[in-house]
Amino acid sequence: MQEWIEKADVLIEALPYIQQFRGEVIVVKFGGSAMEDPAHVEGVLEDVTFMECVGMLPIVVHGGGKAISRGLQAAGLASAFVKGLRVTCARTVEVVERVMKQELNPQIVATLNRLGARAEGLHGDRLFKVNRKQAVDPETGAVLDWGFVGEPRDVAVDLIRDLLKRNVIPVITPLGMGDDGRVYNVNADVAAMAVAKALQARKLAFLSDVPGLLRKPDDPDSVIATLKVSEAGALMEEGVIGGGMLPKVASCLEAIHAGVRKVHMIDGRMPHSLLLEIFTNKGVGTEIIKDE
Repeated sequence: MQEWIEKADVLIEALPYIQQFRGEVIVVKFGGSAMEDPAHVEGVLEDVTFMECVGMLPIVVHGGGKAISRGLQAAGLASAFVKGLRVTCARTVEVVERVMKQELNPQIVATLNRLGARAEGLHGDRLFKVNRKQAVDPETGAVLDWGFVGEPRDVAVDLIRDLLKRNVIPVITPLGMGDDGRVYNVNADVAAMAVAKALQARKLAFLSDVPGLLRKPDDPDSVIATLKVSEAGALMEEGVIGGGMLPKVASCLEAIHAGVRKVHMIDGRMPHSLLLEIFTNKGVGTEIIKDE
């Protein structure tokens, strides 16, 4: 009997969150090593299915860096990164497009459908209009060019809303279409942020292979539970936020400034971490919020 009472207590704890987020758009970015283990994938997508079942409007934006790296290696192409972003030549973007459209996206859609949700793939080159990403290195003054890497400037939100109105979970590939008619690689964190901004999502959750934002990168117990926007700059200067975390945190901050109420950084390898972060009082990762 005690076991059943404890289960009922869990449901009661979740009730106010279910009521609060019913009918709200929640963007879930799924990537990192969490996508490598079928059990982790299953657990995350079970959470997404649960969210849809209780009336939330989840949208999945997936990465796939490790699968892409394997595809590049098989094609005899090297992986190179600058400031945490993959350098993408014409041959590389062909591999990225194939892996995203033919391997990863169909697998995620099929799993969600098997779990009882209704899901459809939505390829980013139909969804995002992008500019070629370039920047000036503040240390050297040199122009940084990532090749066929795009930054979304426009999101075809009607394509997403049409699926949500039909109670279908959109599963989005991080690709974009340039003015030159070419497909561009888009960082999945940036793509998720663009979707969250365009739809004024209630929440944006980044699931990866780290337990959250770490004050000490080598110490998994140093998770920063809550980060205010005003504190992020100092952490970047100190090097606490660096490498692949830079585009992720930058996307978080841009989403907050654009009206997304709260951003979460969660370890997708932890069983049901998404539900624990959203539906419990304590949470399990890092939440990024506006200053009060």
